[in-house]
Amino acid sequence: MILRHPEPDQIRIDGVLSALGNPVRLAAVAVLDAGGKHNCSSVLTVLGVTSKSTMTHHWRVLRESGVIWQWPSGRENLLSLRREDLDARYPGLLDAILAGTRRDQEAARDHEPQPAGR
Repeated sequence: MILRHPEPDQIRIDGVLSALGNPVRLAAVAVLDAGGKHNCSSVLTVLGVTSKSTMTHHWRVLRESGVIWQWPSGRENLLSLRREDLDARYPGLLDAILAGTRRDQEAARDHEPQPAGR
């Protein structure tokens, strides 16, 4: 299986922003931001996603936009964030997006209805 990955100078801001504009893909990138190599199944488990076919599409979008590396390893694919390439191409972009995501998640938790006390 040959997977298409753009060269660092082929990564485009519109592709990166479009890829990260989807909540599932953004959540996957947040998981990968912890560093290291992850297999697809472990990321699916963290995200709580059960449809591998849906995630296949999301992995392709992230890979072809230059956000992730994806390569076969046995019966699975391994994934890693292209942090170095993205930081070199668009300094601070990924940090800003992930920080904004964390703030949005915190704000959503702060506004969740609290159960009534006894």
